[in-house]
Amino acid sequence: MKKIVTDTSSSWLLISIAVAGLLSGCGPSEAKTEEKKTEKEAAPAAVEVIALEKGMLSTTYKTPGELIAFHQVDLYAKENSFVRKLYADVGSEVKAGQLLASLEAPELASRIAGAESRLKSQEAVYTASKANYDRLYETSKTPGTISPNDLDQAKARMNADLAQLEAAKAGFKEVSIIQGYLEIRAPFDAVVTARNVSGGAYVGPSGKGSEFPLFTLQEQKHLRLVVAIPELYTSYLSNQNEVNFTVKALPNERFKGKIKRLSGALDTRLRTERIELDVENNNKKLLPGMIAEVTIPLPSRDSSFVVPKTAVVNSTERLFVVRLNGGKAERVTVQKGREADGKTEIYGALQTGNHLLKTGSEEVREGTEVKNVKVVE
Repeated sequence: MKKIVTDTSSSWLLISIAVAGLLSGCGPSEAKTEEKKTEKEAAPAAVEVIALEKGMLSTTYKTPGELIAFHQVDLYAKENSFVRKLYADVGSEVKAGQLLASLEAPELASRIAGAESRLKSQEAVYTASKANYDRLYETSKTPGTISPNDLDQAKARMNADLAQLEAAKAGFKEVSIIQGYLEIRAPFDAVVTARNVSGGAYVGPSGKGSEFPLFTLQEQKHLRLVVAIPELYTSYLSNQNEVNFTVKALPNERFKGKIKRLSGALDTRLRTERIELDVENNNKKLLPGMIAEVTIPLPSRDSSFVVPKTAVVNSTERLFVVRLNGGKAERVTVQKGREADGKTEIYGALQTGNHLLKTGSEEVREGTEVKNVKVVE
């Protein structure tokens, strides 16, 4: 029987040599990888800058506005009188010249009769004085029959009577016009939105019940949309701009109007300009008094410097951007215009092609050297 003898010492030697070989093969590559990672981590991040360019920035301005009737009037009684009959009520659609109410003033009849009698009396006086003058004038054609003084006196009397006749005519016309005030008529096509009297009520400029109008009329098929625009946006407004708006009563519908009137002055309290838009309302969905949410387009009229909003730094001292000048940071004071889609207009001592930090910061001090610059759009 043979014995198998194993040399354990030689086996352990072979294993040790193999392990050492493996360790020597892996060590240098791993060390290089670690060095590369360290270099990447140590490299500073690139500073993004933008090249300054001019552009056109068109924005919109949203603000509330008020819908009012294109025409609105309160109708009062001019003379002390009583309401005889009403021909319209709240909600009635009336046409221009349509009779709304008739009034009666009993004492006015006597005033008309007196004015008429004075007119007829004066007509008779003038007729007599004119006939006398005509006879004297015809007679005076024969020399020596009528003295010039008598003829002049007759003519003066005739002219005085004519003046009195004209005054009587004016008095009678005045009373007749007053009688016309006893009929209350609509001045334009409108809707009656208020009625404050009933039949038999006493009305008049100084009578009981005159503190309220007889009727209030509004033209509702044609409305005005009144909007107050802040001073900052007034230069972008122009006539004929089409404006969209919505109302809370009809949230799913959008309405349109055109800018027709600009006040051309600022309100001294709010520093806003009043503008008015004409709105067609033939279906009468919109009502006077509604508050509208208005979107007004503000197209750019000229080009200006447009930069990302992040480039503008708003510090406690001033508003500025950071410009690169010879590789060093320079703070440039600017004024900000409109904003839209993450961009803003700026105005200041800048030129096309200047490089600005895309993301400005107060931490970047004046004269700081900026390295590793990367120009982005």
